[in-house]
Amino acid sequence: MSGAGARDRPREQGGPGAGASRPDRDGTLSPEGVDRAPLPAAGVATWVRRLAIALSLAAAAAPGTLALYVSLTLVAGAFPVVATWLTKNVIDHLIAGSPLGTLAGLAVGLAVAGTITAALPQVTHYLRAEADRAVGVIAQDRLFAAVEGFVGLGRFENPHFLDRLRLAQQASMVSPAQAVDGALGVGGALVTLVGFLGSLLLLSPALTLLVLAAGVPTLIAEIAMSRRRAGMLWTIGSAERREIFYSQLLTSVQAAKEVRLFGIGPFLRGRMLAERSTANRSKRAVDRRETVVQTGLGLLAALVSGVGLFWAVISAHSGRISVGDVAMFVAAITGTQGALVAMAGDAARANQALLMFDHYVAVTTAGPDLPVRAAPTPLPPLRHGIEFRDVWFRYSDDHSWVLRGVNLRVPKGAAVALVGLNGEGKSTLIKLLCRFYDPTRGAILWDGVDIRDVDVAELRRRIGAVFQDYMSYDMTAGENIALGDLTALDDRDRLAAAARAAGIHDKIMELPSTFDTLLTRMFFMESEKEDARNGHMLSGGQWQRLALARAFLRDRRDLMILDEPSAGLDAEAEHEIHVSLKRHQADQTSLLVSHRLGAVRDADRIVVLSDGQIAEQGRHDELTAAGGIYARLFALQASGYHPGTEEARTAAEQAHGVAGAQAPGAASLSAGTR
Repeated sequence: MSGAGARDRPREQGGPGAGASRPDRDGTLSPEGVDRAPLPAAGVATWVRRLAIALSLAAAAAPGTLALYVSLTLVAGAFPVVATWLTKNVIDHLIAGSPLGTLAGLAVGLAVAGTITAALPQVTHYLRAEADRAVGVIAQDRLFAAVEGFVGLGRFENPHFLDRLRLAQQASMVSPAQAVDGALGVGGALVTLVGFLGSLLLLSPALTLLVLAAGVPTLIAEIAMSRRRAGMLWTIGSAERREIFYSQLLTSVQAAKEVRLFGIGPFLRGRMLAERSTANRSKRAVDRRETVVQTGLGLLAALVSGVGLFWAVISAHSGRISVGDVAMFVAAITGTQGALVAMAGDAARANQALLMFDHYVAVTTAGPDLPVRAAPTPLPPLRHGIEFRDVWFRYSDDHSWVLRGVNLRVPKGAAVALVGLNGEGKSTLIKLLCRFYDPTRGAILWDGVDIRDVDVAELRRRIGAVFQDYMSYDMTAGENIALGDLTALDDRDRLAAAARAAGIHDKIMELPSTFDTLLTRMFFMESEKEDARNGHMLSGGQWQRLALARAFLRDRRDLMILDEPSAGLDAEAEHEIHVSLKRHQADQTSLLVSHRLGAVRDADRIVVLSDGQIAEQGRHDELTAAGGIYARLFALQASGYHPGTEEARTAAEQAHGVAGAQAPGAASLSAGTR
């Protein structure tokens, strides 16, 4: 048995504000800094390590394609030098009056070199595209596998992490391939550069050093600009995410009614464009700086070329070099500068890609957001019950306490209801029980075993749930139910039984293709207009019944959690659902959260939360007789159902302590609690 004594120290949570910016010594992000740290400065070792990760992705995705791509890229780098030397020899042999056979051989060689030089870029372009596609697939798979491994919800509620995750998604699609392309581009340009520098060195060592020295500022400037652009993309991440948010509001069907009824389209559009303008200002500043730098580098290159050409003309006039040497010199200096610019550009693109790739690496290597045991304690079937032992919780050190020393026992086979006003911690208790967060202090025990010591996947396999903010999936009716337990995906009998229990089976059978009907218009294609299986929409109450069917599909679980399971249903449907719930809850452990107190009156135990603590608990008749919080709330709701009963209304108003309380009184209880 695992006790709670060792758990009483406050624990850091993965929620807002958690995690410090902690770059490792080599400049990469540690898992602790993944939630908010900006891009750190990185040295050569970090650059090489990032590139090695990108290359390993490419090698794993398409080893044969990558090997051929590397080989042809390096070979392609040598052919401009070969073509230049052949051109020099053709010119010199023409001037010297060499035999036709010699000239023909050189001409054929030059033609072959030109043909290969023209064809190789097309072949390497295809190989690069093929490798890019393969790398994108494996990179995205690893990214989302890593995200799937996050145990809790904290990171998904952290804006810094969401910015990093968005950039990681972008990087997963292009950065590994761009990094590999850039590195290979540097390699190919280096081959070309070495060949041309060797040619220049034979003609003028001094000019060779001048050309080489002029290329150094280009390389430094390109690397600096790539880092500045990567940093800018991180800086504008929040603005771009807000722009996406406003654009989705303007285009989503969920928001369309209110946007049009309230006339808030221009307001949202203004917000969207303001965020775009904020991002554009940052991009414009980087573009202006790049324009100035690139102009300066271009003028430097032109100056060096002019000096070199002047020297070549003077030298040829004095007879120190041949006409062929002049042609080779012009080609070599142009090729050298081109190779330097290409190498600097490829290095800069690779550097920017690797800087963006750091977001991908940070996310994929972040590890679990909540502690996970290497050797989890086995989780037995529930035999005795679940216990909250002195549970305290807050989302971060900057937030107030949501739960304050909660002690609660849920016996096996019991139906326990959680009630209270909004914000008292009911749904937070459920989040902790599902281990979306860990208690800051205290422990939650499953038959005496701390749920932090067990495999979280095994814990969640024991739980069925309907959440207040349930999902509506753009899939078929059968898939919407089967997502509750994918082992039933092809088991029509189980799906039908769950649908009947939720009262949605008759509606599904009325659909054009019953369980195979697509419940969305999002994927309604022009070619599918006549396909009756597509584009059928359900009402809100019908969607809630589908969510209930997902939960009923998991009726063999040890624990059923029902968070406002009938909030969107009419009175008749609510009655049917609660009758069905009672039937399925027989001898099953369940937790029910509801603001409709009539729905919880038959629970084995009703727990009233107030200010993050358990204020009352007992059966319905015990709590109403006690005259406390529950009795007041129940009387207040009852008065709304019997408006003609003045005595009930007066008693409710007096119990609530407010003269002239509004008749229904349930308004304060209608929304979900967080």
